[in-house]
Amino acid sequence: MAEELKLILSPEKIAQRIRELGEEITREYQGQSLVLVGILKGAFVFMADLMRALKLPQVEVDFVRLKSYGFSDTSAGEVQITKDVELSLKGKHVLVVEDIVDTGYTLAYLLEHLKLHEPASVKICCFVDKSERRKVQIPIDFKAFEIPKGFLVGYGLDYAERYRHLPGLYEVVKT
Repeated sequence: MAEELKLILSPEKIAQRIRELGEEITREYQGQSLVLVGILKGAFVFMADLMRALKLPQVEVDFVRLKSYGFSDTSAGEVQITKDVELSLKGKHVLVVEDIVDTGYTLAYLLEHLKLHEPASVKICCFVDKSERRKVQIPIDFKAFEIPKGFLVGYGLDYAERYRHLPGLYEVVKT
């Protein structure tokens, strides 16, 4: 079975929405410092563009890596941290940056874990929200796009480690 890629979001549409999202987040944290915690590997492209769109006095960056999907297009149902934050988050405002939120299991696990670091606040920003797939209710504070269906790749999202490099967002269509 072959696969084709169907364009869902152009690079230009993504760039415009990230500028708008940067303005929203800047208003929310006006005059404050912020720590962006990106979830590897998928969020790194989105986070790089997002942090450049922020107009805040100080933005720190760190990453976590969580294992939950493996080489499949469905969740493994288990989550484990394979790389934790290295910055101190104690008393700081934290914005978790995720590529795609679907079931919510991964973020629920991470939010509980981040409490151990005693941040002043934790909010979530995602590139794509697939709320109809949610199994655990997660508060998404900022989202770039809501896309209800389809297996998505590009702009950091992958399928078995392929397609992350694509500048737009595409749906993988089996042919």
